Amino acid sequence: MIASRVTAQQLARLLGAPPLTHPRYEDLAARVRMLLVDGRLAASTRLPSERSLAEALALSRTTIAAAYARLRDAGYVEARRGSGHVTTGRVNVPTTTTASPLPEGVISLTYAAGPAPTQVATAFGRALERMGPLLADPGYLPEGLPELRARIADRYVARGLATRPDQIVVTSGAVAALNVVLRTVLTTGDRVVCESPTYPGAVDAIQRSGGRGVPWPLTEGGWDPERLEVVLRQSAPRMAYLMPDYHNPTGALMPGEQRAATARLLRRHGVRPVIDESTAELRLEGRVEVPFAVAAPEAITIGSASKAYWGGLRIGWIRAPRELVRPLVEQRAVLDVASPVFEQLVLADVLADPEPLLAEQRLRLLSQRDRLVADLAERLPDLRVPTPAGGLVLWSELPTESSTRLAMAAERHGLLLTPGPRFFVGGGGERHLRLPYTQRPEVADRAVDRLVAAWTDQVRDPRPISPWLSLTA
Repeated sequence: MIASRVTAQQLARLLGAPPLTHPRYEDLAARVRMLLVDGRLAASTRLPSERSLAEALALSRTTIAAAYARLRDAGYVEARRGSGHVTTGRVNVPTTTTASPLPEGVISLTYAAGPAPTQVATAFGRALERMGPLLADPGYLPEGLPELRARIADRYVARGLATRPDQIVVTSGAVAALNVVLRTVLTTGDRVVCESPTYPGAVDAIQRSGGRGVPWPLTEGGWDPERLEVVLRQSAPRMAYLMPDYHNPTGALMPGEQRAATARLLRRHGVRPVIDESTAELRLEGRVEVPFAVAAPEAITIGSASKAYWGGLRIGWIRAPRELVRPLVEQRAVLDVASPVFEQLVLADVLADPEPLLAEQRLRLLSQRDRLVADLAERLPDLRVPTPAGGLVLWSELPTESSTRLAMAAERHGLLLTPGPRFFVGGGGERHLRLPYTQRPEVADRAVDRLVAAWTDQVRDPRPISPWLSLTA
């Protein structure tokens, strides 16, 4: 079955602007394969005909035919009678959104998560001791454990946003929270404004829900409300998905005046803000801003335990206006009924006194951030690496449009990277690379060694490193 099709013009945009290097068919096949690896080209997608793609890329049909043959031989596409070439979705490395398991010796910088702090381990032990009385109940809590809802509400109050427990819906992570919101708010074909770059998982969720992402490009200075007004007038969106607190992947923090201006614009155009605060608690230095919903009471806010506390604690939440809580709960019950009671109890224990844990996390991340920035500045001086005030990642700028090629070269050295285009809505990103600073120092050092080796490969020979071989350590 063919799930979708991509036109020659669409595929040409996805392949990127840099000219193909010789042999052109090999470079073209490698780029298509990379689109499959990082999720920009889905399985069961019908590729354009050889003739139409040759015209779109100004290449010979012989080159296109050779590239398709290369992809067929490697198992990435198959020829179907009457359908042309269709992607199989096969990749011979872990996908860029998978943290584990990894082949032995491979380092992945495709996710931003670290080990659990000792306080989380202690909370698991205490939660086990408290589970007894809860086992007498059915265990289905679509709204969430009352104790946890109250403590999440208390965190918002401490940050300056008045919140009642009945405004909280507990979910199984931030992506699950976003899926609930999308299915409650959107109808098929609705447009959703997203910062570009943005979190790829959110774009995927919007598309799965039938929405259409509309980019609001971030500038060197961050968010530009004047540009947003143009986007709103031209696209008439229903919703805006934004990350104003240590934005993923740039690490930027939206200033208070821009929050107020953005909230006014969205309200004027009847656009519902959906604010992802997954990294809001990870301020490493600089000023503190009140939550976006202070300026936009109609906003729906998403939070998560996975970034600030531990990735294995798969609990998220939604903070919403009271009139939306019941529709959200009903939609949530359809999707996955409820979140695990035990993990909710663990998070409730953590949130009873989260500041010591957060202080430890921030101190560790600050040290790892500074170490990685200094290492990159010394060993890869051509890489421009701004230092974010918070969050979990560095958003580096390459001197050339080579992010995908660099990721392909790094793969040969046992280092998995997510190419910059994966974070952009509507194209772009070949000059950028996201580098998490969540790895232990000794792992981060080895990762930089491999990144330097991949960089050297590209400087010495700019042709694509063949991605058809298995990974080596």
